[in-house]
Amino acid sequence: MFSGLIDLPWWGYVLVTLALTHLTIASVTIFLHRAQAHRALELHPAVSHLFRFWLWLTTGMVTRQWVAIHRKHHAKCETPEDPHSPQVLGIRKVLWQGAELYRLAAQDRDTIERYGHGTPDDWIERRLYTPHNFLGIGLMFVIDVVLFGPIGITIWAVQMLWIPFFAAGVINGLGHYWGYRNYATEDASSNIFPWGILIGGEELHNNHHAYASSAKLSSRWYEFDIGWLYIRLLSWCGLAQVKKTAPRVVWGEIKHFPDAELLAAIVTHRYDVLSRYVRSMHGVLKSELDRLSASLPDLAHVSARQLRHWLGRDQKLLKESERTLLQKLLVASPRIETIYRMRQELAALWGRSTATREQLVQQLRDWCARAETSGIEALSQFSWLLRRYAQA
Repeated sequence: MFSGLIDLPWWGYVLVTLALTHLTIASVTIFLHRAQAHRALELHPAVSHLFRFWLWLTTGMVTRQWVAIHRKHHAKCETPEDPHSPQVLGIRKVLWQGAELYRLAAQDRDTIERYGHGTPDDWIERRLYTPHNFLGIGLMFVIDVVLFGPIGITIWAVQMLWIPFFAAGVINGLGHYWGYRNYATEDASSNIFPWGILIGGEELHNNHHAYASSAKLSSRWYEFDIGWLYIRLLSWCGLAQVKKTAPRVVWGEIKHFPDAELLAAIVTHRYDVLSRYVRSMHGVLKSELDRLSASLPDLAHVSARQLRHWLGRDQKLLKESERTLLQKLLVASPRIETIYRMRQELAALWGRSTATREQLVQQLRDWCARAETSGIEALSQFSWLLRRYAQA
């Protein structure tokens, strides 16, 4: 019986399988996601085509389709037009049927035309990769069987399932349903784990949604993005050029008179601002909840952490029961209502508005003045912290 050109112990086949699937993950996160969809870096043509060829062999995904679907996800996030939002479609559907949702979205010509611009359109893309995308998968099957014999079928099957489950299911599903958040983005994105290794750094999904055009997905000192490590190695070899990374929070002197420079810094770091705002209110929220629990028994099970979560999310992403409890709290507690209202007004500084820069600066000054005279110490302290944001 043919046993393949390469004979390995059982653990050798496991390592080979992990290495092959990891190369596919690296191709997705570096080439498809960061380079093609978001233009966060430029790759040497040889490296770019190597990634594209490997993805043709191991996934059959068409670059233009993947990029278009992902860009639409960012543009229509958590709405009925989002191709794969668990907030709309449910976590089970996205987690277990992510690949089917991708194939359905890929059939929408309007999506591909509108969002797929700037992707490879050379001879080999038009004649081979796009029209014969499943040919690569078949070729990979033959390669695995020739190299490893019958066990190669299992290796091939794992390769074929890796991206549909971990990328289409886990990242698109859990990445908008469960985890921790560094930034108070308008969507439900979350970081699944602080160490992005298994899925190439894509585990840091909330960081990505806060700064989508950043080539680096890690943000905090304890976070690790292995995709960024590979990009740095490629850059060191002259095979990649990083175009943009997330802005680093810089603290300056307190601006006693807020100006346009402070406004610009706040807008740049807006998701960090909102995240710090909600965290800084924890003590006030806890004391108010303790005070109200005796008179409002149905609020007794609400924790300060839950309330912070509600205040830090777009209200349309909350469950109906959560919105109901939040409204009860806003009516029952003037302090919580003030914190909530001031949060909304702060976010309005960078929302869609016809206000001029001078008017926005005046709104910022008014916000700080009201925060510092609100009678809520945490709100006053945050106002002074807000005055220290600076541009890098």
